[in-house]
Amino acid sequence: MKLYYTPGACSLADHIALHEAGLSFECEKVDLRAKTTEAGADYWQINPKGYVPALTLDSGETISENIAILDWIAGQAPQLAPGGAMGRTHLLEALAYISTELHKNYKPFFAGGSDDDKARAGEIITKRLQYLADTMAGDYLFGTDMGVADAYLFVMLLWGRKNGVTIPDALGPFLARMMARPAVKTAMTHEGLI
Repeated sequence: MKLYYTPGACSLADHIALHEAGLSFECEKVDLRAKTTEAGADYWQINPKGYVPALTLDSGETISENIAILDWIAGQAPQLAPGGAMGRTHLLEALAYISTELHKNYKPFFAGGSDDDKARAGEIITKRLQYLADTMAGDYLFGTDMGVADAYLFVMLLWGRKNGVTIPDALGPFLARMMARPAVKTAMTHEGLI
């Protein structure tokens, strides 16, 4: 299995989750501007969408999009998903919220938005983060155990910190807990982020 990533991009969530799951995988860095991989492959041939993440399974099938990849990882490692009859539904709900209400709102920071665009986006992101801070079920989104949705939230918080977005105080301890996890340290070290 191979994860295609760009350092510090949203693919970091998948990188962390794969380590947390204890799955055996390789990584290959992608130059998103040139659309080539570290080994020189044409990334368009791997993921016709042209962005990361992409996860090529041992079967040869490739999955893209964080929600799909993180859901697949949770399927391989159920300890990374909330339990119960509605666990998967709640996981998808959290992943969709992080993807559509947080991730997409960072666009002005990465696509040359004006200062006003960035300020408006920052306010929206802070408000959306506050919702998550208010509804956390414990140390992590779903209680005492870290899950794949926490990996995605962690990346959104890193982006917020990097771009001057106000992070709700209640999420500070969460960020520290995540930074202390061996899987997070391993993924971030591999990507050259720490």
